[in-house]
Amino acid sequence: MSLTQLLKTAARSAVGVAAGLALTFVAVDSAFAQAPAAPTITPATGQGPALWLIEDADSRIGLFGTVHVLRPNTPWGTAKVEAALAEADTLILEIKDPNDQAAVAPLIQQFGVSPDRPLSSLLTPEELAELNAAASALGANAAALDPLRPWLAGLTIAVAPIIAAGFDPTSGVDTVLRAQALAAGKPVGELEGAEAQVRMLASMSEETQLAFLRSALRDYERASTILDELVQAWATGDVEAIDRIGVEEMRNQSQELYDLILANRNRDWADQIQTMLAASGDTFIAVGAAHLAGDDSVQEILEDRGVRAARVQ
Repeated sequence: MSLTQLLKTAARSAVGVAAGLALTFVAVDSAFAQAPAAPTITPATGQGPALWLIEDADSRIGLFGTVHVLRPNTPWGTAKVEAALAEADTLILEIKDPNDQAAVAPLIQQFGVSPDRPLSSLLTPEELAELNAAASALGANAAALDPLRPWLAGLTIAVAPIIAAGFDPTSGVDTVLRAQALAAGKPVGELEGAEAQVRMLASMSEETQLAFLRSALRDYERASTILDELVQAWATGDVEAIDRIGVEEMRNQSQELYDLILANRNRDWADQIQTMLAASGDTFIAVGAAHLAGDDSVQEILEDRGVRAARVQ
């Protein structure tokens, strides 16, 4: 497998939610997925994923947690989510167009490759053997991944077993909501965009990048099981379980990673929501479910600032 092919594989795979620490990484690399022409949503079997509503005199904002990659036909649709999206003037995602190949591929090349500091110079022989075994699922080997920076190698390894287990980027909630909004003639905006997310990942210290890669190698065989647990919690609206699986695990592993991936971004998004409230209109915001769980969730930050997000589902 050539380096170019490997990068494309990593980008295509990383559209979804990865296991463990990769839960919030994956939206950056969705450039090679193709959005479904006519997305359908399987109805939820219970109350469905959690939905919050933020309102003032002339603004209404729906706040919905997503999973970026799902098994096809995962049940999650509800009348309240459908109505909130239908009533909204605009849909806001983390990344406006996760299928924009031209935007993402050069970023991966720029920030994800470091041939002058290969993985073979950073990992032990035992870790390189583990990397080689995990890379075999991609039709690659440790030598093919050697030029990648640790964050991209870790992301590739974390997501590969998830895709192999049948999780599909085109079934991801963000992709489906975007297609529905565009079909209804609604504009789609973004909270940060692909470049910001790639730069964020690349800004991690090398120590934290290596910790993430080692975590991906350690959890490789159980990655799809972890994701199934997260999806089950999300699909049933169990926010406490999402906190335990997708948030506390990250905080326990690395405070730097937790601040970078969740806490800092949640504060920025809360700023943007307050700006939206200061204007007027009806907006539907959909972000990774881990951002809406835990003590540093978007809702908790807003609550501390005197802005209430009321759960309606």
